[in-house]
Amino acid sequence: MRRTTKLRVSLTMLIVVAFFAIVVIRLIDIQIVRAAEYNEASAGKMSLPATVYAPRGDITDVNGVVLADAVMRYDVTMSPRNARDFERGSGSSLVKVSTAQAAAEIAAITKQKSEDILSIISSALAEDPEADFAYVAKSVDVEAFRALNELDIPWLYFEQAPSRTYPNGSVAGNLIGYVGSDGTALGGLELTEDECLAGTNGEETYERGADGVRIPGSTVTSVQSKQGSNLRLTIDSDLQWYAQQTLATQAQAQGATFGIAVVLEVKTGKLRAVADYPSVDPNNVDATPEQFRGSYAFAAPYEPGSTMKSLTAAMVVDAGLADHSSPVQAPSLMEFANGARVKDSSGHAANLTLQGVLVESSNVGMSLFGEGLSPDQRYSYMTNFGLGQPTAVGFLGESSGILYDPEQWDNQTYYNMFFGQGLAATAVQMAGAYQAIGNGGVRLPVQLVEDCTSKDGAVSTPERPGPVRVVSPNAAQEVVGMLEGVVTDGWLGPKLTIPGYRVAAKTGTAEMSAGDGTYSSSFIVSIAGLIPAEDPQYVVLVTLANPAANSTSAVAPVIHDLMEQVVKQYRIEPSNSGSPYWPVTY
Repeated sequence: MRRTTKLRVSLTMLIVVAFFAIVVIRLIDIQIVRAAEYNEASAGKMSLPATVYAPRGDITDVNGVVLADAVMRYDVTMSPRNARDFERGSGSSLVKVSTAQAAAEIAAITKQKSEDILSIISSALAEDPEADFAYVAKSVDVEAFRALNELDIPWLYFEQAPSRTYPNGSVAGNLIGYVGSDGTALGGLELTEDECLAGTNGEETYERGADGVRIPGSTVTSVQSKQGSNLRLTIDSDLQWYAQQTLATQAQAQGATFGIAVVLEVKTGKLRAVADYPSVDPNNVDATPEQFRGSYAFAAPYEPGSTMKSLTAAMVVDAGLADHSSPVQAPSLMEFANGARVKDSSGHAANLTLQGVLVESSNVGMSLFGEGLSPDQRYSYMTNFGLGQPTAVGFLGESSGILYDPEQWDNQTYYNMFFGQGLAATAVQMAGAYQAIGNGGVRLPVQLVEDCTSKDGAVSTPERPGPVRVVSPNAAQEVVGMLEGVVTDGWLGPKLTIPGYRVAAKTGTAEMSAGDGTYSSSFIVSIAGLIPAEDPQYVVLVTLANPAANSTSAVAPVIHDLMEQVVKQYRIEPSNSGSPYWPVTY
C-alpha cells in the first residue's frame, strides 16, 4: 500500500514536471526562438498605421470671402470575410440584423442598391475567401458618414478622404483651379500655390481585434498633422462675379468663341477681376471642356490690333518725335520705301494730327510717326511695357506672348507692329501696359496673390520685381489725354461714355491666327480703357474672339458696364473737370 502510494506520487510528479517542461519549451520557442516572426505577424494583424490627413488651407478673395475651403469626406470600406449577421444593441434590447438587412441600410444612405452591397461582398470573397478589405462607397459627406456610423455595423469601416469645396462655384474658377479626388492639386492657383495651401499629413497607429474592429483607446499619434496655410488673392469676388456675368451675357449674345475681361488697379498693379468665358466651376470640372479650364487671360496671346497704337504713341512722344498736335499726311493706303504696304480699314482725312491718328485709328499715320524710332528703341520700349515676357504672376500655363528680336523683323512686320500686328500679347500683358500709361509711365508688377498666412499667423508675400519706368510722366499724360479724345470724338464714344466721369480708351481689331502661320477669317476685338482719365485708378480691358459683329462694338457694352460698376463699387468721385479738346486734323 505504501509502495503504491509512492508510485502514484512519483508518477504525478513526473507528469507535472513533464507538463512544465513542455510549457517552458513552448515559451522559449514563442518568446525567444520565434519571437521576431510572431511579433511581425501580430503587428500586421493587430497594430495598424493610419494617415491623419491635414486639410488644405483656404483660398479667399482680398476681403476674406472664401473661394475654396477644405472639407472632410470619408471612404466607406468593409471586411468581406466578416460580413455576416450580427446583433445590435445591448442587454435585453439585442436585435439580430442579417447581412441582407445591413446591406439595405447601407445602400439607403449611400444611394446604392442593396444588391450592389451584397455583390461587393460576394465578389471579394470569390476572389479571396479571406478578403478583409473592399470599398463600399468613396468620398461620402459628413452627414452620410454619421448616418452610416450610427448603424453600428461591426464589419463596416471608414477612412478619411480630404476633399475641397468651392462655395462660390465658378467665381474665379478659372484662376483658382481644382484638386483631384485624392486631394492632389491639379490646376490653377491650387497647383502653383500648393506650397502655401498643402498641409503636412500626420500618422497614428491603432490596434484591432480578430474581427477587424478598432480597439477603443488603442490609438497612438506618432506624427502630428499640420494644416495648410490660407491664400489670399487680390481679386474682389463681388467685382469678379459681375465681370463674369456681364462678359458671359455678351459673349453668348455674340456667339463668341471665348471672352476675357480684366480689371487692374493702376496705382498697385493688383488684379481685381480676371474673367474668362467659358468659365469653369471647380466643383464640377468635367462640365467644362478641357481647353477652357485654365485662364485664357494669361494663356492665350492674340494680336492686340489697334490697342497697340496707344503704346506706339507713348514711345513716339517719349522719344520727342511728336505730341498730340504734330501733323502727318496719312492717306488710307501707302507703300513704304522698303516695299511694305499699309492700309487703313476706312477712309478719313489725310491731314491728321497724332490725336487724329488715334481717333481715326490710322495704321498709315501711326506707321509714319513710328518710323522715326530705331528698331532697338522700339524693342526696348516694348519689353519695358512687359511684352514678350510672362507677368510677375507666373500663372499656370501663362504665355510670354510673341515678340521677335529686331533682327527677325521682315519689311512688312517692321511696320505692322506699330499698329498691333506681327506680335502677340495676353490680355493681362496688355492691361499691364495700359497700367503703365495710366501710372505716369511706370509699370508695376501685376499681382494676383496678396499673401499666404499660416495657422500660427505668420504672413508671407510673393517676391516681386521692382517698378519699371517705361516712358516719361509727360508722355504718359499726353497719351491718356489723346485716348480721351478717342471717346469724345471717336465713332464708338457714345457707347463708352460714363456720365460724370472722364474716360480714356482705345479700340482694337485683329485677325486671328489659323494655327498654320496664316490668318483665319475670324477676328478678335478688344477695348482697353482707363478711368477716371484725369487721375487713372483702374484699367478695364475686354476682349471677344470671333463675335458675330466682327467689330469693337461687340465689346463696348461689357467695358461700359464694367467701368460703371468699378466707379460705383470703389466709390470713385466724379470728375470735376472736362476732357481736353485736341484737334484731329490741321
